[in-house]
Amino acid sequence: QVQLVESGGGLVQPGGSLRLSCVASGFTFSVYSMSWYRQGPGKERELVAGISSAGGSTNYADSVKDRFTISRDNVKNTVYLQMNSLKPEDTAVYFCNLRRFISGLPRAYWGQGTQVTVSS
Repeated sequence: QVQLVESGGGLVQPGGSLRLSCVASGFTFSVYSMSWYRQGPGKERELVAGISSAGGSTNYADSVKDRFTISRDNVKNTVYLQMNSLKPEDTAVYFCNLRRFISGLPRAYWGQGTQVTVSS
C-alpha cells in the first residue's frame, strides 16, 4: 500500500528557509512524477511544485518560482521542497502527492501533511 510521510515543517521568520521531506513507500517510486501541494487557512489546496520521475523536469507555481526548489532522491525514495525567502503568505499545511492510474482510473495519494508557519 502507498504511504507518503511528510516532515520538516515548523515555525520560521519571514525571509527564513525550511526544507520539507516526503518519504514514499509501497510503489515503484522512481517511475512516477511527484508533487507538493499546500493549503493555507481558508484557502483551497493548490499545486506548489512538481518533478518528473528522474528529476529532469520541474514546474512551479508563479507565487513560489525563484524561491522554492523541488528535488528528489530515487535511492532514498524521498522528495524534497527547499523553501527560501519565506513569506507569511507561505503559511499552510504542505502535502506530498502521487497520481497514478489503477485499473484505468486516476487516483491521488496524499500524506498527512506538515505545517509551515511563517511569522515574526
